[in-house]
Amino acid sequence: MPKILEDESVLPEPERGAVPGAPTGALTPDVASPTTAGAAGPGAAGRRADSPDASDIPRPRADTRGTVDSPADPSLATAGSAGPNAPRPRGVPRVAWLIGPALVAGVAYLDPGNVASNMTAGAQYGYLLVWVVVLGNVMAWLIQYLSAKLGIVTGRSLPEVIGGRVRNAWGRRAYWLQAELVAMATDLAEVIGGAVALNLLFGVPLIWGGLITGGVSIALLMLQSRRGPRTFEFVIIGLLAIIAIGFTVGVFVAPPDPAGLVAGLVPRFEDTNSVLLAASILGATIMPHAIYAHSALSRDRFARSAAQSAAGSAGRHPARGLRPQGTRALSSWFRITRGTGAPELLPGSATEVPTDTLLRATRVDVTVAMAIAGTVNLCILLLAAVNLAGVEGTDSLEGAYAALEGSLGPIIATLFAVGLLASGLASTSVGAYAGAEILHGLLRVRIPLLLRRLVTLVPALAILALGFDPTMSLVLSQVVLSFGIPFALVPLVALTAKAGLLGRWRNHWLTTTAGIAASIFLITLNGVLLWLVLSGG
Repeated sequence: MPKILEDESVLPEPERGAVPGAPTGALTPDVASPTTAGAAGPGAAGRRADSPDASDIPRPRADTRGTVDSPADPSLATAGSAGPNAPRPRGVPRVAWLIGPALVAGVAYLDPGNVASNMTAGAQYGYLLVWVVVLGNVMAWLIQYLSAKLGIVTGRSLPEVIGGRVRNAWGRRAYWLQAELVAMATDLAEVIGGAVALNLLFGVPLIWGGLITGGVSIALLMLQSRRGPRTFEFVIIGLLAIIAIGFTVGVFVAPPDPAGLVAGLVPRFEDTNSVLLAASILGATIMPHAIYAHSALSRDRFARSAAQSAAGSAGRHPARGLRPQGTRALSSWFRITRGTGAPELLPGSATEVPTDTLLRATRVDVTVAMAIAGTVNLCILLLAAVNLAGVEGTDSLEGAYAALEGSLGPIIATLFAVGLLASGLASTSVGAYAGAEILHGLLRVRIPLLLRRLVTLVPALAILALGFDPTMSLVLSQVVLSFGIPFALVPLVALTAKAGLLGRWRNHWLTTTAGIAASIFLITLNGVLLWLVLSGG
């Protein structure tokens, strides 16, 4: 793994009341966001930032409905709306309007690879591996929160931060190569999953199903580029609701045995193959591209406007997202550009909403997303444990669909296939977004999402055209993912523990310890997965 340079000093924090990046003792400007303007009261303009009157005397508020409270330390952030792309209307709960990026990133935890792993585990071992799904979900919460925190506090994604610290050009290229292979393996599984779903629902040949899945994902990416991240979030969340309904209804029709469910919470294995499946479940759950994507989604969602970023970072370049603004000519969809790298902003100065408020909302966002993902994954395993255990031919998605149709009826089987289709469509869009961010952050080359989507469709379509078994292709794609977990997880834990990068929002030592423990466990178990696959065990 390329060496990540250490910070030798901690960035000084601005004085209370000062604009981040402004000279010490500078006058607080008489220009503020709607919240601060309404809260400062008369006579606030022109006070010195280090004056006691400017920071210690409580300021009266008029009507604070629909506003975001000021942070405990106002020197590192300004209050305002939820971002230039997401102004919060009056009367909407503040936290409810700030959630969204984790729900989009959480779609990665419900992709067709997860479906295949959980269905196989439930069909072969019943309730034995319930504990693996629960444990993986708990670790995923910590990992996704750290990724979002990095994007919010620094205004940069994980690939951008790593790309700025690995100074050796060949080191960056090597790191990009493994990350790109991981993203392509993820994309492969998602396109194949969508193709299989279309085949089950409508009898569409797999190759045409892959083309349709790719075409829909292109439409979703064009929506994200033209309408911004908030609209993209709404669409992905809608698909997430379809996924949840499609995969959970069967559990209510044929509920699991409570005693067996409780027994499955006890960590244990039965044989070598159960270890293999446990590693596959975790490999399909802790996905490297979701770690890269979540930091970028949080950055883009809450990025400040160019003028505010310039003022807040003392002349540094504003953070730039992946999305183009406004209507663009067709040629611009295929234009490749090379940037100078991500800007380095003071910790906490990259967003309009106070950083502490955003992090509180992010914890809620991640909790909701992981609760949904964990529940759906558990329901998939339980659905298979109740209805597919001991049934021949359920080692493939097609066989599982046929078995569900035979035991629970065509409605439940159709809902399962619809959930699989929504899973493929949503996750392939997020995967393409992550891949574009990986390329831009590490190599400082910006390829439009549309062009990237067209290029990455080729391997998936080739596998479908050559007639490879779709379910086996899904399983093998999860093996490739296991290679990328250490390269995303270890830098994430290390970087979020640095005061020089995150300032006062760096990890508590307990958080870092938990992150290290999760990293060791996941790396070890994925190493077991690779050994078992390569040795034929």
